[in-house]
Amino acid sequence: MKVYIAEQAGYCFGVKRAVDTAIGTLKDSNNIPTYSLGPLVHNPQVVDKLQREGLRVIESVNGLNDGKVIIRAHGVPYSLQKEIEELNLELIDCTCPFVKSVHKKVEEYNNKGYKIIIIGDKNHPEIIGINGWCNNEGIIVNNEEEAINVPHYDKICIVSQTTNTLEKFESLSNILASKGNEVKVFNTICNATNLRQKACEELAKKVDAMIVIGGYNSSNTNKLVEISKKYCNNVYHIEISKDLYLQELSKFNTIGITAGASTPDWIIKEVVDTMDNINNDEIMEAIENSLVKIHRGDVVKGKVIYVTENEVMVNINYKSDGIINREELSNDPDVKPKEMFKEGDEIEVYIVKLDDGEGNVVLSTKRLESIKGWEELNRIYENKEEVECKVLSDVKGGLSVLVNGIAGFMPASQISVAYVDNLSDYKGKILTAKLIDFNLDKKRVILSSKEIEKAELKKKREELWNSLEVEKVIDGEVKRLTDFGAFVDIGGLDGLVHISDLSWFRINHPSEVVSIGDKIKVQVLDFDKGKNRISLGLKQILPQPWDIFIKNRKIGDITTGKVVNVLDFGAFIRLEEGVDGLVHVSQISREHVNKPSDKLKIGDQVAVKIIDINEEDKKVSLSIKEVEEDEDEDEEKNEIIENEDIDVKIEDIIKNK
Repeated sequence: MKVYIAEQAGYCFGVKRAVDTAIGTLKDSNNIPTYSLGPLVHNPQVVDKLQREGLRVIESVNGLNDGKVIIRAHGVPYSLQKEIEELNLELIDCTCPFVKSVHKKVEEYNNKGYKIIIIGDKNHPEIIGINGWCNNEGIIVNNEEEAINVPHYDKICIVSQTTNTLEKFESLSNILASKGNEVKVFNTICNATNLRQKACEELAKKVDAMIVIGGYNSSNTNKLVEISKKYCNNVYHIEISKDLYLQELSKFNTIGITAGASTPDWIIKEVVDTMDNINNDEIMEAIENSLVKIHRGDVVKGKVIYVTENEVMVNINYKSDGIINREELSNDPDVKPKEMFKEGDEIEVYIVKLDDGEGNVVLSTKRLESIKGWEELNRIYENKEEVECKVLSDVKGGLSVLVNGIAGFMPASQISVAYVDNLSDYKGKILTAKLIDFNLDKKRVILSSKEIEKAELKKKREELWNSLEVEKVIDGEVKRLTDFGAFVDIGGLDGLVHISDLSWFRINHPSEVVSIGDKIKVQVLDFDKGKNRISLGLKQILPQPWDIFIKNRKIGDITTGKVVNVLDFGAFIRLEEGVDGLVHVSQISREHVNKPSDKLKIGDQVAVKIIDINEEDKKVSLSIKEVEEDEDEDEEKNEIIENEDIDVKIEDIIKNK
């Protein structure tokens, strides 16, 4: 085996400067607290080492009264830098000079009226910092689709995240160049980044396998991984030497090593020593000594090597890797491998078989999920706790559900306190439920979401009872109508609006005023928790008809109404405002009327004249006769006017002759 190291690997100038500055600051701190605003570099080992030496990582300067604050190599927005200065904290600016120059460029062209477009990852701290130098008004673009969707501007200025690949920058800037009348394009990719990426590319083309050393969250390291995968089929991203896949790497004749800009020399040296300072026999011996002994049914830990649509490959530190087929992933049939795992994840697996016929170990997370799931369900059942379950499908008599990776059953009668019409509507839903029957030996799990609803409803009703007050106005929904009133749901409790409290005027049935399903406001008239009785009123929150009538009507007005009652002495007419007025038998017609029923019947629509209003007794006297007389007078007046017009015309004719 031959090991090659990329010509450009490890610390870049900006990161080295930041780390060296932090170490020097800590030595000269004189017990003054020293903070790093965010992790100084994207390398957990370096961050841990600096923390042990006294550097405290913070995410915000809020609450700081004194101390030194180190600005990391990624830089920060102008507003944050100003905030630190205003707090009278000692600011130690370790922003990379290359990043600093981007800040200046963005600030300059933003002040000149250019729209700033930044090519990079919007969540990366460097991009957040750059955008802060143009008042956070820059447009951040990270792929072709985003570039195409950028609107047109008069003037635009394009810059890049310093760790971008040149290929990506050129591709996106070519698209963006058409988005402005005047376009300024600045390739702000760090020269060290360019050199490191080119060296990585050249090495990846020559070797059987590539080892990329650096933090899993490091942007520039992940770009080296991307470049390596373009030119080499076997790429291993690691953080430290302990992550090396010795078993896999022993298969290759040539191996290349590169490292991200935040990777210190001592980590690179450990990896190189592991690969370069032992011969093949020693490697095999080291591998043999490091291998675990496994048996069918064992539960072991492993690291995910790669994930496809149908399987997951896992390194379990055995002489051969393990494979989890899709059917062994989970009891949930909808789950996909890439939704569960990603490369580098450390997971526990169940050994199903030592050899699948092709030399691979057959693994299962589904069986491990079941083992742990039964243990957890047993605990949940004993403690009477709530649990979430996913509905897989509707089956005869209820629902098939998945709870803690275990298949369970929910009877139709236990789904809801309300009647469930279509069980298939529940497919894919997540329900909160209780275990009402559980038998570990028989592997039986029966659940009820109805019990949860009942408990919630009971609590809601108790809160509602405690909130009730006489004369309080609340929202409700009409649920049921009877001859004597309407039952209204006020949020978990039913109250009765008696027919006499539905309307200010007399009605024969509640349906004349409300319908089932109506959303209405009602007033609490009375309640008795012991008897579970709530009396509600609808008319009480409505204006009284008499008040509306007095406001709108006066003696002499002619209006219309409906006959609502016929008696021997007259007829009652309900006017538009809902007030009932009396037409005495003598006021029904100019002709003699023996009985009102000879002229009127209930339901007739009639025109009436208001002839008297008794506000004290709230009585209204009406007349149909006077309406007829007024109409006759109007007709006589019209005839006189018409006759006068004819006389005038005749005189005019005579004069003209």
